[in-house]
Amino acid sequence: MSDDPETARQIEELAADDRPLLVLDVDDVVLEFIRPFPDFLKARGFELTMASFRLTGNIAEQASGRLVEQAEVTALLDEFFQRQADWQSITDGAAEALAGLGNQAEIIMLTAMPHKHREARRAHLDALGLDYPLLTTEMAKGPAVAKLRGKNGRPVAFVDDQPPNLISARGSVADAHLFHLMADNSLRGFLPPVPDDIIVVQDWHEAAPLISKALGL
Repeated sequence: MSDDPETARQIEELAADDRPLLVLDVDDVVLEFIRPFPDFLKARGFELTMASFRLTGNIAEQASGRLVEQAEVTALLDEFFQRQADWQSITDGAAEALAGLGNQAEIIMLTAMPHKHREARRAHLDALGLDYPLLTTEMAKGPAVAKLRGKNGRPVAFVDDQPPNLISARGSVADAHLFHLMADNSLRGFLPPVPDDIIVVQDWHEAAPLISKALGL
């Protein structure tokens, strides 16, 4: 069972599927985030200064230079996700890769965002032709990946740009194939090396054949 009751409820609504499972993060894996977000901030009088791999402490008011607090960061993210269709486009190569993989695998998108934004994200993904099931979670992703896999031991691959999410998945599904993919690879310098059992890929063009092999497609 997922640790997030709402995520568990969403999982229960899915149709049964025994194909190999591919679970995908959304922001900076399927949809661009870190490239459009600074433009969104500038339109509202803020700027993003990437001194570390986090938002809080890196968003400043342009006029004063004041770093905004967590509550303000949350409010800005809420507005961004409410209007995501105005800002977020498909990550390079994602649509083509998923179209190929989806012929033989079950593809589920698992996004870490407040549940209240699920409807807006669902509408945006549908408009982009990405009609794969979408789950939202406000807690660790590992238990959700385990619940999605089910009890038949089918192969699982999980793609995320955040190493803690991949490590969470490993803790819940020990034999999951884990892929670290970032839409903007220049940000890797802010991260410590990922564990050896996580496969680092530069883009979807590299990821797709490796995922296919891992899932036995």
